[in-house]
Amino acid sequence: MSVKMRLALRICSRRSPWQPVTTSIKDLPFRIHPLAHIGDSRPSLAGTSVRFYSQDGVRSEDRLTPVISSDGATSNKPRFPFNDHLQQCGSPSDVLDLTCRYAPTVRQISNCLTHMWSATKKMADEQRRCELELMFEHPALDRLLQNAMKSAGHMRNEDLAYSLISMVKLGVPQRSRVVQTFLRACQEKLNDFDEKCLSIMASCLRDMKEDTPNVFALKEGMRLLVEARLPKIKNVMSLQTMMYMLGENAPLNLKRKLEGKALSLIDQFSLPNAQHMISTMATMGFYSKPLLDVCSRKIKEDLYGIPFNRLFTVLLSYKELRYRDFDLLTSLSDYIASSLDLWTTKQLVLFLSVFENLAFYPAALMEAFAEKVIANPDALTLQDLFCVLKAYSSLNYDVQHQRQQFLDSLSQVLDAYLPKMSEFELLKTVYYLCQLGHFPSAQLEKLLQGSTLEQFKMTAPRFVQNQERMFQMVNLCLRLDRPPLPTPLTVPSFVLGEPTLSGPSANPWFSQSMRSVLGDQVDTGASGKGGGGGLLLHRWCHNQTSAKPKRCD
Repeated sequence: MSVKMRLALRICSRRSPWQPVTTSIKDLPFRIHPLAHIGDSRPSLAGTSVRFYSQDGVRSEDRLTPVISSDGATSNKPRFPFNDHLQQCGSPSDVLDLTCRYAPTVRQISNCLTHMWSATKKMADEQRRCELELMFEHPALDRLLQNAMKSAGHMRNEDLAYSLISMVKLGVPQRSRVVQTFLRACQEKLNDFDEKCLSIMASCLRDMKEDTPNVFALKEGMRLLVEARLPKIKNVMSLQTMMYMLGENAPLNLKRKLEGKALSLIDQFSLPNAQHMISTMATMGFYSKPLLDVCSRKIKEDLYGIPFNRLFTVLLSYKELRYRDFDLLTSLSDYIASSLDLWTTKQLVLFLSVFENLAFYPAALMEAFAEKVIANPDALTLQDLFCVLKAYSSLNYDVQHQRQQFLDSLSQVLDAYLPKMSEFELLKTVYYLCQLGHFPSAQLEKLLQGSTLEQFKMTAPRFVQNQERMFQMVNLCLRLDRPPLPTPLTVPSFVLGEPTLSGPSANPWFSQSMRSVLGDQVDTGASGKGGGGGLLLHRWCHNQTSAKPKRCD
């Protein structure tokens, strides 16, 4: 055979560079589906037409890369640089840039959406806001969501659930076609979802506030499925997520079943599980004393390991559930008081406020915080002052030997804020101080001057009753305590409103009787020892009329 003939045969035996790869489908790590974009001639970023012949997301020049084995031999093992590059992306825009270079597969589309969401979770609020703006302005986002919508029916259950929650968390409109398509796909595959997928879907649905038919149908399907599979649930966090998603609209019999399941998993409860269970019950509006007692005991055992946000959330949940664990609240008060320097002034004020809402008297915290205020009163903002005054007056706390120093410190800061206060804020301030048996002349004189009182005539009707109640208390405290003021001050009758039989200041016989009972304490109220008759009267009235929690365990 001639040399030319042998050369021609050798060339013909080689595969052309554009010849399709004849690999068996079962050997591929993915399924190949008919593509809608084979004839797509839309320009790429480089200005040339691009055709995606495969869903593996690898460009033709990267499809088969020779890999040298340990013995020096080479093989045509496929490599996927897309996944390596995806892990290096630090923002949603980086991921979208990557999708311009590669055509992601069905699995990689889900990975892209999940990675975009994961990247934003690690950012500060301002950076996240900017990155999301850039993401929605990116030209590749629409193409990625279009591909996701067309691939929804071919995704694995876990990828489907993760893709949906990622889009919702990233802020893709809930009524958009892509989100609604994924909701429908999840409905169709819901019976095949395992515990993990159900948990992901529960986390997603609890953040979907818009009442669309697809959301409603999926939530109803989830409720039925959770109830049917409840005995098989083994993970505490999955159970809590489903409870949170079901919310207060869940039937009472289902709430009881969920309670029983949670009690059966008590041995698996970690400290975060205990905290989350309490807030979950508050979300459901479901009071379960056995669960609350167990969770409170778990929290009390490790108070030192809980950050402020979680502690505060637990206390707010107690308030919603009208539940008080006296031992836990006392331990928390002692712990905060002993570690005062670990908390900011704002955090301490919030603790005081939520304790006051719980009608719990945190003696150790209130004493320690009073010392902190005396040492540095200027650290309090105006809103802080309102919260502090409300807490100390409502809980009837007497600072005892530091009382005058504490009240003088508060008055000093209030004098600085006096020009900035509205009329109603001034009334609140005087109202709280009078209940504490303290009568600062500057605030009283400004409140009771004619121009200020005239402003109260324009109060909206729905606020008038509360306004009159506060003026009545100020008037009663002035009459009973008789504070030594530079000029005598009285509260005009037109701001006191009509007398009511239930109000202590409306009955002269009641006032006279209280004066006779209090005796010398009324006459010595101006001395600043013990708070005066007004303070004692307030305490008596508060104990008689204050709303008590329905449950106090």
